[in-house]
Amino acid sequence: MKKLKVMSVFGTRPEAIKMAPLALELGSRPEIESLICVTAQHRQMLDSVMDCFGLTADYDLNIMGRNQTLTDVTVRALKGLEDCFKTAQPDLVLVHGDTSTTFSASLAAFYAKIPVGHVEAGLRTYDRYSPYPEEMNRCLVGRLATLHFAPTARNAENLRAEAVTGEVFITGNTVIDAMKYTIGDGSFNSDELKNVNFSKKVIAMTCHRRENYGEPMQNIFSAVKDIAQRHPEAEFVYPIHMSPIVRDAAHGILDGQDNVRLIEPLDAMDMHRLMSRSYMVMTDSGGLQEEAPSLGKPVLVLRRETERPEAVEAGTVRLSGVVKEDIVRDAELLLTDADAYDAMAKAVNPYGDGNACRRIADAILYNAGLKEARPDEFRI
Repeated sequence: MKKLKVMSVFGTRPEAIKMAPLALELGSRPEIESLICVTAQHRQMLDSVMDCFGLTADYDLNIMGRNQTLTDVTVRALKGLEDCFKTAQPDLVLVHGDTSTTFSASLAAFYAKIPVGHVEAGLRTYDRYSPYPEEMNRCLVGRLATLHFAPTARNAENLRAEAVTGEVFITGNTVIDAMKYTIGDGSFNSDELKNVNFSKKVIAMTCHRRENYGEPMQNIFSAVKDIAQRHPEAEFVYPIHMSPIVRDAAHGILDGQDNVRLIEPLDAMDMHRLMSRSYMVMTDSGGLQEEAPSLGKPVLVLRRETERPEAVEAGTVRLSGVVKEDIVRDAELLLTDADAYDAMAKAVNPYGDGNACRRIADAILYNAGLKEARPDEFRI
């Protein structure tokens, strides 16, 4: 029997973390020939994830360039993927989420008349410039895809309200599956993390989004400095993004603050293990809003809005925004009020049960006529 050729395309660390367990699941199915194409939109951070999961790319476009713009990424990815698809001739292209790689791969597949499956489909803020460019990327991919793998029922409702073509499946989020591989015994690879005193209230932090460049990021870092000065019993651990804009802003405000550790980016395993041993998380990332609650860690979101309202409603996440006083207030509450902390730490994670990859693989086979029963749907 001819196998169904499924190509997973990704290019950044967050995509790789969420697609890696799916690639492993697809590779375990006898009906599927699983291929991986990486654009390497983020080279070093992508490679660390591939190593963590023991994955090797079948096609590596290696598009990353110095000071690359969104246009650079899109043009290089489109051309490279055009050639890749001609060579590999996949039956289905899988993309994830909302990156420029995701949009480029979906458009290139459409041009080649190859069906697209969108993993983590249906997230929306309904503000085209926030997050930028992610909100528009995922909306456009929603029009190009014919298989939509929505993490939650609300994400599926968003897609159906937009009258997308093709099938919508509610699967849970693959990042919960990924954490089964990454947490392990909790030991660190990073020497910098081995020196952190986890008897303190360690706050794991990330901040990197483009829409936070400038004043919002200055406000966030000023708030962190204020919190650190008020609470010597707390310690921030901040793996700084590779962006020079982010690094300059962080060092300019946070250098010299003894209980703020500015460290290099972490691999997926160390980042998940850092969160698992931390007191709480402060982030403008999307994925951490899903990951930290599964570990029982409260999350303060350093953004004006979130495409993950389920976590806010469940009580695992609080939208703190980008105003210094608001961030300080919310962090103070969690650092000083045990009841407020417990209410967030013990809330139910609405994003998955660790079976998203199985559901997606089953849905692909069902759609191809290789499996009779439609897969079960994830429900909270």
